[in-house]
Amino acid sequence: MKLGVVGLPNVGKSTLFNSLTRAGAEASNYPFCTIDPNVGVVAVPDERLAKLTAMYSSQKTSHAIIEFVDIAGLVKGASKGEGLGNQFLSHIREVDAIVHVVRCFDDENVIHVENGVDPARDIDIINTELILADLEIIERRLSKAHKSVRTDIKTAKEANLLSRLLAGMESGVCARALDLDVDSEEAALLKELNLLTNKPVLYAVNVGESDLANDSANNPHVEIVRGIVSKERARLYIVCAKIEEEIAELDDNERREFLAEFGVNGSGLDRLIVASYSLLNLISFLTAGPKESRAWTIKKGTKAPQAAGKIHTDMERGFIRAEIVSYDDLMRCGSHSAAKERGLVRLEGKDYVMKDGDVTLFRFNV
Repeated sequence: MKLGVVGLPNVGKSTLFNSLTRAGAEASNYPFCTIDPNVGVVAVPDERLAKLTAMYSSQKTSHAIIEFVDIAGLVKGASKGEGLGNQFLSHIREVDAIVHVVRCFDDENVIHVENGVDPARDIDIINTELILADLEIIERRLSKAHKSVRTDIKTAKEANLLSRLLAGMESGVCARALDLDVDSEEAALLKELNLLTNKPVLYAVNVGESDLANDSANNPHVEIVRGIVSKERARLYIVCAKIEEEIAELDDNERREFLAEFGVNGSGLDRLIVASYSLLNLISFLTAGPKESRAWTIKKGTKAPQAAGKIHTDMERGFIRAEIVSYDDLMRCGSHSAAKERGLVRLEGKDYVMKDGDVTLFRFNV
């Protein structure tokens, strides 16, 4: 999973990225301090893996990973080359979802590129630039489609979808917020277009220390973002980048104690991962044995052969069956053999839909 972190300059974007990944992106109190996209890879916290490692005496423990890409601050006109230009929009096309950092704290010592805190305006600036970049693609494809629309039914259908996209986005609405009512063919086309504004978005509202507790209920800036989120296919994530920066180097116990003082359960990274998995409709299945205990990330609804393919394509191609026990059942029984004796280890075929926490052994033949 790859998440692109975007936002206007000086909203706390690179500070948040640094604290989440400890990758050391430069963070300074002026625009355009991030010249190249910075990449940080972090392990997805999963307490189940430690217990599986202990149970199976695994030599290695491998967590699922998330790749964060810190994309340079965008400004008005970025799609036309302003600021650092539209070269950075191409980096956004490569990610699975966008973490849009929005400033919701007041601090006269931190410069705002637009001279004041206004989350609705800031979100609109970024979304407008992404819409403009998408419109170039749509207009180009539509012009090409119109040339053969009379002789090709498929092209006519494409032109119809592109026209609906064009009409909606010209009014300033992101593709993900449009009610397009697409069929399967149109959905495939929409995916092929890879529009920036059709990517799932997690709005990360960066608040002050005093606003972190109680879900920032008393912060009017956050309430404005909540209203925007409700109109889009989006999620809201509340974070204090300053606090995350302070706890980045603490051990787990110190971090928990520190966050407890602010009435917060879990670090910003933990909460961001939970929100990202929910946003992208992801789950994890597990494999365990003497060599390795490991978590694998898949989409909800993935069937057993395709889950096996995450491990190796040969396993999907030669899939026979999956031996599965739920993690909770395995822990209650104390061992795989005990779970098997109680009839809790199941044999599942090609139509089985994987569930979060399935501890799985795939049988295959190639």
